[in-house]
Amino acid sequence: MDGAIHRAAGPKLLEECRTLGGCETGQAKITKGYDLPAKYVIHTVGPIYSASSRDAAELYSCYYGSLDLASQNDIHSIAFPGISTGVYGYPKEEAAQIAIKAVVNWLDEHKDYGMQVNIVCYSNADYRVYETVVRGNK
Repeated sequence: MDGAIHRAAGPKLLEECRTLGGCETGQAKITKGYDLPAKYVIHTVGPIYSASSRDAAELYSCYYGSLDLASQNDIHSIAFPGISTGVYGYPKEEAAQIAIKAVVNWLDEHKDYGMQVNIVCYSNADYRVYETVVRGNK
């Protein structure tokens, strides 16, 4: 996902990223969107899956912290991919449960903010995973 965003945003995104001093797992940082249709890009580093409880806490922090950062920058719409579910190997159903929990908790705790959250799925199979998790949470 990172490579696709950087290619679409153009070289100025990488230039700005180099000024951020890195980003620890579970943290989020923000840059301009440059050539993207989005005004901003929120960067977060998901955990490499190891089946530890720390993985879940760090993944949760990616979503929750990104929403916090968005609200701090007066952003009212955000789109998330399945963080860590690609080459980082996080099991998709477990990752979807964590993502939905983090988003729902953030929205519940910030009822007056007005945030539109989109989960962007890579495939129909990924969509079905999220659909199953959301239906199970109702």
